Amino acid sequence: MATQGDISANLRGAGVSNPRARQRAVAIGVVRGSPGEDAELDELSELLRTAGVATLSRVTQQRAEPDPDRYFGRGKLEELKAEVKRAGANLVACDDELAPRQERNLEAALGVPVIDRTAVILDIFADHAHSAAGKLQVELAQLEYNLARMRGLWTHLERLGAGRMDGGIGTRGPGESQIETDRRLARDRISALRRELRHVERSRETMRAERRRSAIPTVALAGYTNAGKSTLLNAITGAGVSVGDRLFHTLDPTTRSFEHGGRRYLLTDTVGFIRKLPHQLVDAFKATLEETTLADLIVHVVDGSSTAPSRAAAMRAVDSVLDEIGAGETPRVIAYNKIDLLDEPERHDLLVGQRDAVGISAVTGEGLGELLDAIERAFARTLEPVELLIPYGEGATLNELHEVAGQVEREDREDGVLVRARVPRALAHRFAAYSVNGRTAA
Repeated sequence: MATQGDISANLRGAGVSNPRARQRAVAIGVVRGSPGEDAELDELSELLRTAGVATLSRVTQQRAEPDPDRYFGRGKLEELKAEVKRAGANLVACDDELAPRQERNLEAALGVPVIDRTAVILDIFADHAHSAAGKLQVELAQLEYNLARMRGLWTHLERLGAGRMDGGIGTRGPGESQIETDRRLARDRISALRRELRHVERSRETMRAERRRSAIPTVALAGYTNAGKSTLLNAITGAGVSVGDRLFHTLDPTTRSFEHGGRRYLLTDTVGFIRKLPHQLVDAFKATLEETTLADLIVHVVDGSSTAPSRAAAMRAVDSVLDEIGAGETPRVIAYNKIDLLDEPERHDLLVGQRDAVGISAVTGEGLGELLDAIERAFARTLEPVELLIPYGEGATLNELHEVAGQVEREDREDGVLVRARVPRALAHRFAAYSVNGRTAA
């Protein structure tokens, strides 16, 4: 049974000498809708392409739920076996997460390695994680995924960095089987990784606390993977983040600042979402996803050039993940990206009846001004007008006011500086002692 989420490792186990050059898959899935409706496998094919695997063909079966032992029914399994031979595939990729016995039985019946959706995503994540935190999160997710699939093969842990584990030869106790040793070592490594990630999270929290003290508004870019979030981050902030036409090209979050309307903002690019995002990935990447949950505003980036059904499905997937991570109630602005690929009637149809939505092109810059105005309006709804008299000796307070309010109106008087501004409602108490007659501005 293929027990490792790494696709290349599966093929090495199958005797393929140069796996990256010869990965050829048949994509399979259970369709819970109409017969022959295999459009759901489009995303799996794109995931495979990102992982360096060619999808030769697709095989689907309509049924309410997958077979608990073989995923497909016996008849469809015979059809799949024939298709694998006909297509010359050396890999079968499943659109659902497989139970260990399903994976084992499929491989025994088909004679080729079988991987599931989670394994493909983990392979991509491992390739795209560059920061120390990202690598720790990938390793944790891989170990947790593989723990239930171990069958006493030490190579599982070698591929996941077992050389960094404490222990090795001589650590097995009397009467302890190899699989028990493997599982114990894996659990030990999982515990160590969680400790390291808690330390990383404490460091992140220190940075977030500093941001909160500075009261700089935070904006998170969220959206379906490959919607153009990194390109948009570059267009707004000049961040220079790597951009590529593949899923999960950006895994580690990137935060940059920009100014608009006299106010400074922080903009964070986050990992792209997909439908059926495995729960263990949501848990393992909690530190990354929290950049979205803690943002003051979410800009939901949507590929406006995709078909209406694909666009709707992608938006539902993003909404589902945002709800799952606790960001479902965060205010948001919808940015329909890639409008440079649409003609005028298509643009009109895209935006008609849409509130808090703008059409943009992160590549050409079209609509970016409207997006920034929409962000400014969204934050303006959270601001409270104040009228303050600040003594000349309180320069630090005046500087803080400029930091949190952006543009201010000021009038120099004999007894101090009379200031009218709009500040975040949560910070208005900081300036209550300077309020004119104890009242906010009209």
